[in-house]
Amino acid sequence: MQQQSAIKGRGHLLLPASVLILSLLSAQSSTAQDSSIDAMCLLEEHNTLRAAVGTPELHWSDALAGQAAAWAKKLKKTGCVMKHSRTGLGENIYWASAWKSGTKSRGKNTRQWQFSPQPITEKNVVASWAVEQPWYSQAGNTCDAPPGKSCGHYTQMVWRTTREVGCSKAICDDSSQVWVCNYAPAGNIIGQRPY
Repeated sequence: MQQQSAIKGRGHLLLPASVLILSLLSAQSSTAQDSSIDAMCLLEEHNTLRAAVGTPELHWSDALAGQAAAWAKKLKKTGCVMKHSRTGLGENIYWASAWKSGTKSRGKNTRQWQFSPQPITEKNVVASWAVEQPWYSQAGNTCDAPPGKSCGHYTQMVWRTTREVGCSKAICDDSSQVWVCNYAPAGNIIGQRPY
């Protein structure tokens, strides 16, 4: 009988430990969701654009990615308001609204939308900045973007003296998301051509 009690007692000790481990793993995975990106995909997408204009390949920087993560986290705390960090680095920011994933009835006539993060990929983010490419004229070093648009995201990605990139993202409380890429050395120097 004593042996049976001892085994039973050990089982009770393991249960709280397993619950603690599962709780820690759950917390880790929700944190990872905020910043989980495919760095190599982002790097390849940037380097494909750079190869098209003959600028050297970028290298991934964990330090720049860390700074991007810190800024994305700060933006998350402010409701994901689009604002540059003003660190002296080159910086591109991308924002995506939440995905409306259905409805849930509340009461007789009231509905509440259910939101979740959109399935945005690294390719989507880089492509959103690359759409500016046709507006940039290398011949005149000018940007003929529509009102409210610019060429600066594209030119930063292909800037000839930029050598490193690091990116991160955060999922905001409203399920929108913000992506930040930092570049060093910074590009978009007035009067200079990107390539």
